[in-house]
Amino acid sequence: MSRGMWMLFTLIGFAMGGIMYGRILPEKLAHKDVCALSPDHNPGAANVFTYCGWKMGLLCLALDMGKGFLPVFIACRLSGGDFTNPMIAPLMLAPVLGHALAPFSRKKGGKAIACAFGVLLGLLPGSAAVFILAFLYILFSTLVKIKPHRRRSIVTFSLFGAIALVGSFFKARFPVGLGCVLISAVVVIKHLPRFEQQPVEEQEKLHSTL
Repeated sequence: MSRGMWMLFTLIGFAMGGIMYGRILPEKLAHKDVCALSPDHNPGAANVFTYCGWKMGLLCLALDMGKGFLPVFIACRLSGGDFTNPMIAPLMLAPVLGHALAPFSRKKGGKAIACAFGVLLGLLPGSAAVFILAFLYILFSTLVKIKPHRRRSIVTFSLFGAIALVGSFFKARFPVGLGCVLISAVVVIKHLPRFEQQPVEEQEKLHSTL
């Protein structure tokens, strides 16, 4: 696949990531402003579950994952699964960055966790990175509990980025490792300032539905 095609899918991924389903669908279908209702003002699936119910929550979750999955999955298939191409790192980053920045909205973007999972799913079966991230989330939610959710996400994605980068050297897939690091950096940054002024009990109440 040509460099121009890689750039095209990267731009498409960024544009798709910028569509905030967690804000748009509740407003259009349930007449609810999730960002106004939630303490963190985040247009994410967790808040949709909390304020609009599980059906709307599942729909927004699927769409948030899908916008990360599709551009990466299609580009990887068209390239023949070339995970050594340097362009795969910005391709992986694009949907997550689009979700975090929300370029089509004057409001703030989301924390991009679901979108990040979608991107990593798009790498299957060539990369098992999504299973590493899922394992870390389960580990820090059950056996080694880290609270609140904000801190758990920061630790999870920080460790995931480090593991993915080290693993990429062993498998000679540095662009994939770099993409994981970039995704992790965006998610960690989005979690750093958002809950600083919010009591711990409010954080736990917000994410108790996950």
